[in-house]
Amino acid sequence: MPPIIVMFLLAVTVTGVVNLPTRVNSVDLPKFSEAPAFRNGKECPRIAEKRYHNPSIIHIAMTLDATYLRGSVAGVLSVLQHSSCPENIVFHFIATTQRRHELRRIITTTFPYLNFHLYHFDSNLVRGKISYSIRRALDQPLNYARIYLADLLPATVRRILYFDSDLIVVDDVAKLWQIDLGSHVLGAPEYCHANFTYYFTHRFWSNPIYAASFKERNACYFNTGVMVIDLLKWREGKYTEKLEHWMKIQKRHRIYELGSLPPFLLVFAGDVERVEHRWNQHGLGGDNLEGLCRDLHPGPVSLLHWSGKGKPWLRIDSKKPCPLDSLWAPYDLFRHTTSFFSDS
Repeated sequence: MPPIIVMFLLAVTVTGVVNLPTRVNSVDLPKFSEAPAFRNGKECPRIAEKRYHNPSIIHIAMTLDATYLRGSVAGVLSVLQHSSCPENIVFHFIATTQRRHELRRIITTTFPYLNFHLYHFDSNLVRGKISYSIRRALDQPLNYARIYLADLLPATVRRILYFDSDLIVVDDVAKLWQIDLGSHVLGAPEYCHANFTYYFTHRFWSNPIYAASFKERNACYFNTGVMVIDLLKWREGKYTEKLEHWMKIQKRHRIYELGSLPPFLLVFAGDVERVEHRWNQHGLGGDNLEGLCRDLHPGPVSLLHWSGKGKPWLRIDSKKPCPLDSLWAPYDLFRHTTSFFSDS
């Protein structure tokens, strides 16, 4: 019997479970058609030197990895296509991987005119702080990169829009960028009708010290896939350390189930600048377990977000798209059949 088979059978016998090595690094990254060049309108301010602190530059942060790359590319295209001043947008991509150079090449060849920077996120920053959640994708180190934006980006970047990789923008992103955060560190659409207790375990609510963290706060749920962040205030207030504090407590006592979202709620809920709901029509990927089709929320739409288990590119490829996936499809630059694995 070949040695590799013996090792496989031994693993099953001893543990009853086999953790097969991930194959993401062994598959080819997808190929994309080249996006058209998007140019500024006549009304756009001219920027002779693209200094980071220039208020006419819009900074957008997104993560890049093999599994979600198709979604990231569609998101970038949607931003550029609907922007009145696309040449004044700078993308800040975060990647963990040894395939970082391949990802840079793909972005460069797909968007030859794009202003972007690629930063390495060290997974070791969070590996010891992550506990398993209800969906494997939520446990990936890169899902926590949004916590470290203030450290990863240059100090001269004073404000950032953070976008998840499973959304498209159908409005001029400058409208979101120009929102006045007032005294707040963070702005996002809030959903106060959501049952807030759902996001934490009984162990959290039964602990008077933990539960008291929301005392005298009008805490509402917000989705961390779309955020406007004042990085200056974030750095001054040491908010990365505050989020890590709750991650360490979670590791010891398991006070929530949903990856990187609950720490943001614990730190910021009740202290968020409210953004119009049109800027995060979220939940289009369904729930975290089934990923069933969903409809849009009532009201206008500026951004569609396939948060949840169901991703439009996977449903389209499987010939089982949801009706709203047709809104994502026009931004899909994918041009090569590749086998990708579900993030369930």
